[in-house]
Amino acid sequence: MSGFVEKPEPIQVPGLVHLHTGKVRELYQNEAGDLVMVASDRISAYDWVLPTEIPDKGRILTQLSLWWFDQLADLIPNHVLSTELPAGAPVDWEGRTLVCKSLQMVPVECVARGYLTGSGLVEYNESRTVCGLALPEGLVDGSELPAPIFTPATKAAVGEHDENVSYEEVARQVGADTAARLRQATLAVYSRGRDIARERGIILADTKFEFGFDGDSLVLADEVLTADSSRFWPADEWQPGRAQPSYDKQYVRDWLTSAESGWDRKSEQPPPALPQQVVDATRAKYVEAYERLTGTSWS
Repeated sequence: MSGFVEKPEPIQVPGLVHLHTGKVRELYQNEAGDLVMVASDRISAYDWVLPTEIPDKGRILTQLSLWWFDQLADLIPNHVLSTELPAGAPVDWEGRTLVCKSLQMVPVECVARGYLTGSGLVEYNESRTVCGLALPEGLVDGSELPAPIFTPATKAAVGEHDENVSYEEVARQVGADTAARLRQATLAVYSRGRDIARERGIILADTKFEFGFDGDSLVLADEVLTADSSRFWPADEWQPGRAQPSYDKQYVRDWLTSAESGWDRKSEQPPPALPQQVVDATRAKYVEAYERLTGTSWS
């Protein structure tokens, strides 16, 4: 059992039709048929959406995505049409709302890995492969890969695991041409993001993208290169062979699995509320990642 500890009731706004409540985002459609994405301050871990929010998280993710979309504009188009607040929307939506082009979404999580960790490390330790791709002997947690790899996954519903799949399975699901375009775009965007992050003292270990089609044009959608969709590590603390310090929600995961939380991850009980110090430390990580990447102060 997993999912929302407390599923929120979506805010109703005249002229907008609520379509979906995701782990972090609320999705609406306006009268023109465009999508309106609102990033909440919710945070998820271990397939649960936690009962405690992280202040400013939705705005930080939205503003960082917008910054990245600008850095990537010459590589691939994105889905953003406007950042203007829809008429009648709550003031709290300011800075966390994107009006986006409605796309034919590709049902694949497009993951790029430049370093070995997470589920990739688990598979590597079992078979010396990741998503069926053979890797050299001798790699450890945090090792840089010889070259970035495309390791797709199937999209899962809230409360369920994404499942790593092979490139061949993606080609079977969406066709060989689309699979090739997804792999090329994923690795190109990852490589650009990795190089920009590296200049700012951050390692982009891995990340996931979502793509959709606008006619025949492949378009980058959802969020991009945020601390929710990526593993960011401080470069000056990188040390292969151990878990790396991180700018993502690892602080939350570590607390949830600590004796202090009292929560058994393997039980069917929902996780507890986060203590204030964990909330503050997690927010600080999101802010630090934003400021180091963009070179601007969060206020």
